[in-house]
Amino acid sequence: MKNFFSHSSAEVNKNSKIGKNTKIWNNAQIRENVIIGKNCTISKDVYIDNSVRIGNNCKIQNGVSVFKGVCIKNNVFIGPNVTFTNDKYPRADNIKWKLKRTTIENGSSIGANSTILCGIKIGKYSMIGAGSVVTKNVEAYSLVYGNPAKFIYYINKKGEKISF
Repeated sequence: MKNFFSHSSAEVNKNSKIGKNTKIWNNAQIRENVIIGKNCTISKDVYIDNSVRIGNNCKIQNGVSVFKGVCIKNNVFIGPNVTFTNDKYPRADNIKWKLKRTTIENGSSIGANSTILCGIKIGKYSMIGAGSVVTKNVEAYSLVYGNPAKFIYYINKKGEKISF
């Protein structure tokens, strides 16, 4: 008996593991060997690639693509249409490409339409502004935005500016 909800149009591979009370909505695709924790929301049109790891209490909004090599820890918010990459030098004919891993630490938030380049770490409780292109590591407890994303200021767990 499954202990999670999946919409009738969602495709959830039988070799994936989905945590209790997780909800997978319309047209989502969960590939093989994916692990998703408990109490997550996987929204409409989300693609989660082979062997991706997602922690507990995460919210992944509509149209997000999470490719192989991405690890999303606990309590992470990913806004609509965020895209992660996993190949630093993509070419259609490169059969020997190298997977570059990306880690999204606990409590982070990524704004809508952001692109996260591969091989980086997004620090805990950091916040990425909508439409950003993240090309390098993001420090814990920091707000970044822009193209390329740049440090703006430090924030607390609620996302509020810290004054020193």
